[in-house]
Amino acid sequence: MTNTSNKANLLPFNVIAAAANGDTDAICVILKHYEGYIAKLCTRTLRDENGNTYSYIDEEMCNRLKIRLIARTLAFNVA
Repeated sequence: MTNTSNKANLLPFNVIAAAANGDTDAICVILKHYEGYIAKLCTRTLRDENGNTYSYIDEEMCNRLKIRLIARTLAFNVA
């Protein structure tokens, strides 16, 4: 049995190819596609002096991951 629900979450090849060639609109589409995953990776939990816990997004880590995604996208070989 094959799982076809994953195909709906894939980026189209032409978007990936355009982003690899430096198209800024395509790079923005890729960043938008992965923003939820990046936010999940960057979510941190903070505990205050009263024992209350808070979740927040580490913006520095979020920006690092976005820069890494852009760099890897531009280095992608679409031959």
